[in-house]
Amino acid sequence: MLPFFADLVTRTDEDRRTFETHPQLVDAVAHGMSVERYRALLLELYHVVWHFNPVCAAAAARLGSPAHDPDSALRYFLYEHMHEESGHENWVLADLEALGMTRADARAHRPGAHTLALNGYNHWSAAMRQPLSVLGMLYALEVIASVYGGPFASAIRERLLLEGEQGVSFIGSHATLDSQHMAELRQVLNQVGDDAVREAIVESVQVNFHHLTRILEALPASTP
Repeated sequence: MLPFFADLVTRTDEDRRTFETHPQLVDAVAHGMSVERYRALLLELYHVVWHFNPVCAAAAARLGSPAHDPDSALRYFLYEHMHEESGHENWVLADLEALGMTRADARAHRPGAHTLALNGYNHWSAAMRQPLSVLGMLYALEVIASVYGGPFASAIRERLLLEGEQGVSFIGSHATLDSQHMAELRQVLNQVGDDAVREAIVESVQVNFHHLTRILEALPASTP
């Protein structure tokens, strides 16, 4: 039997490839985005990032219930991850501010249907179904950040003539952070032995990749 991490990579490879070969992503990594399109992406990412810790908190709360092992190492993994991710939505706001949008306007943005669906699924699955499905959310987000964050940040910086980390602090920093997180996540996933939990994590990866692809797809067309 394959270690669960290897099995997860194999079983969700098609979902990952659907995301990474999407023409919108290929073009963005190669050529960057117009400022209007990049702002639209950051506005959706703000809501994804804002909900990250509440989803993890819902999962951690259930892992500490009598129905689960109260000393679960996975619960403490989530605590540490939540601490590391705390306040990262403010990085997104700072990037939007660097692109000419006030924080008040950014916070007032109404997320699109695919962002609502993504957050709704992750909250429901963590709080009402299988709390460790949250590991699928982590896997999908960290694959994207660690593999595409660096090239995408470089393409955006070049296209929009940005200096240093101005405007790309969130995406650029996560390219480095999430490479380390992925190594930690591999160890955690390999501790999951229950078949039902594994199936919930596989489903979560598939659903997260699906909605993240749709979020990208729904962005306004780039201007020359």
